[in-house]
Amino acid sequence: MTTVVTDSRTARAYATCEAITRTQARNFHYGIRLLPPDRRAALCAVYALARRIDDIGDERGETAAKQTALAELRGRIAALPDADTGEDPVLIAVADASRRFPIPLGAFAELVDGVDADVAADDAHLRTGSPSAPYRTFDDLLWYCRCVAGSVGRLCLGVFGTRPGADPEGRAPGLADALGLALQQTNILRDVREDLAGGRVYLPADELAAAGVTLRLRPDGALDDPDGALADLLHDAAVRARGWYDEGLQLVELLDRRSAACTTAMAGIYRRLLDDITADPRAVYDRRLSLSASRKALVAVRALTGRR
Repeated sequence: MTTVVTDSRTARAYATCEAITRTQARNFHYGIRLLPPDRRAALCAVYALARRIDDIGDERGETAAKQTALAELRGRIAALPDADTGEDPVLIAVADASRRFPIPLGAFAELVDGVDADVAADDAHLRTGSPSAPYRTFDDLLWYCRCVAGSVGRLCLGVFGTRPGADPEGRAPGLADALGLALQQTNILRDVREDLAGGRVYLPADELAAAGVTLRLRPDGALDDPDGALADLLHDAAVRARGWYDEGLQLVELLDRRSAACTTAMAGIYRRLLDDITADPRAVYDRRLSLSASRKALVAVRALTGRR
C-alpha cells in the first residue's frame, strides 16, 4: 500500500533522486517516466543508490579507499529501512520506498559484490600495467552480470510488483534477473573499446582464446581487428544476448500496464542497441553507440501503447 509523501524532508530526498536519474540515466529515464508518480519516485531512489555504488567503483582513487567506502555503504544499506539515514537524501528515499514497496534490499549487496570485483580488477591492472580479464568463462561473466544488473532487475520488480494472480509459479524474479543479464551483456558489447582503454576486459578469456583474438587498441584509439575475428566474436555474443532478452521479456506479461510499459521501454532501447551491434559489430570499434533522442522516444511511445 502506498501513500502520498507529506514529509517535506522525504519529498526533497525523492526530488534529489529524480534529478540524479534524469541527468545520469538518460536511457532508463525514458522508461521510468512512464510510471505513476509513486512508483516513479521509488524507482528513481533505487537507481540513485545503485548509481552511487557504481560510482564508487569507477571513481579515481586508491583500491583500499574504494573497498572501505563500499563496505561502509554495504553496512548502511543492510540496516535499512529503520536505521538513522542522517541527511543523506538517497538513503532517506530508499528507506521510505522500501516501506512502501517490497523492494529486496539484499540485492544491493549483490551489486556491491559486483563493483568490488571491478575494484579488484582495476587494482590488478594498476599493478601489472596490463588490462585485467577476470572472467575465464561465460558462466563466470554471468555471475558478474547477475551481481551488477540482475540485482537491479529484481530491485525494479520490487517496485513494479506483478498483477494479482498473474504469477502463481513465482517466475517473475528469475525473469527480471534474466532481463538484467541481457542489458548488461549489451553494455559489455557496446563498451568493449571504452573498457579496454580503462584496463578492463569483460569478454570471457576462453572465448577470446578460442577465437584467436587479442584485444588491443590501434594508435588512433580504435579497436584492432586485422582479420575480422573480433567482429565475428562480438556478433556471436550479440546473438547469444538476444536469447536472454527473449527470456527476460516474458516478465512483461506479468506486470500491470504502466510497469510493463516502463520495462518494455527500458529494455527496448538496449535491445535496439544490440540489434545495431549484431548488424555491424565494427560500429563499436571507434565510438560509443547510442540511439538518437527520436528513436528513444519512439521506443517509449510504442511501449506505452503496448507495441513492441
